[in-house]
Amino acid sequence: MGNRQSLVTGGGGFIGSHLVRQLLENDEMVRVLELPDVPLPENVEVVRGSICDAHIVRKALKGVQRLYHLAANPNLWAQRKSDFNLVNFEGTRTIFAEAAKQDLEVIVYTSTESILTGNARRDTLVDAAVVRKLSEMPGPYCRSKFLAEQEAFKAAKKGLPVVIVAPTLPIGPGDRWITPPTRMILDFLNAKTPAYLECGLNMVDVRDVAKGHILAAERGRIGERYILGNENLNLSELLGFIEEIAGLAMPKVRIPYWLALISGVLSELTADYVTHQAPRAPLTGVRLARYPMFFNSEKAINELGFPQSSLRKALVDEIEWLLNNGLIVRRLPLLKET
Repeated sequence: MGNRQSLVTGGGGFIGSHLVRQLLENDEMVRVLELPDVPLPENVEVVRGSICDAHIVRKALKGVQRLYHLAANPNLWAQRKSDFNLVNFEGTRTIFAEAAKQDLEVIVYTSTESILTGNARRDTLVDAAVVRKLSEMPGPYCRSKFLAEQEAFKAAKKGLPVVIVAPTLPIGPGDRWITPPTRMILDFLNAKTPAYLECGLNMVDVRDVAKGHILAAERGRIGERYILGNENLNLSELLGFIEEIAGLAMPKVRIPYWLALISGVLSELTADYVTHQAPRAPLTGVRLARYPMFFNSEKAINELGFPQSSLRKALVDEIEWLLNNGLIVRRLPLLKET
């Protein structure tokens, strides 16, 4: 195992950084393809550049046995909507085109749960076999990731050893970029969100997600998708957990979907044409919340041995990390800085 070289695209991201750490703990040689100025550990080989640059991708893939393709724009809003397509779709096409020229053992492609729900019923758990259409995607981020996942399936059919993983909402320590799940939790902790839109979520420890990538490389079936999730819960339940952990009162006012939708439209228009800053309620996020994002991860559990660590422990670790990094502006009665 010590002689194996793995390439992680997006190894400086939330999931990617945990994956890199676990690969290093497994005594693997790790190379990371990452954008300039993104912090990375000293004991990894680094190739700086974009996944959209075929020359850079070719350089990064040289001599690699395993490829973990995580690099993407994970946000629900961007000033230039075309950025989603450029990075998430075109970048993934470039990755697979260059990977086809190499002799790789396995390629693990990171998809997302946000393209799997569609118009899911409230009494239905979405499983890994679900098939969706482009017309069901609520916004440019989801459309770009849907098209990218389709490229992954096509690559597998053409003979590339591609295994697809679709994490649900990852939580835990170390989210330097403040991805959407962390932003939601942080805004509640900082009292920036006075009310909430009830919705169904599936949350998972980010460290389990990283482990799930490694398990997919070792045990996953080529051309198959695995949902890396854990606990299904309503947002009101999550707020109850946060209140219990932090000792801060969470919002009790629940707003209807139509009001959240209007707010999302207005905040996105303001972001696009006035502030040019990410809105607090991206329209894509509001649209995703219309249907419950409840998932069944039994395929990953049974075939990969995907772990199911305590969600509460992950939430405690995340809140402590946010506190220790100065991101929570309110005093937490039940937590102290360490």
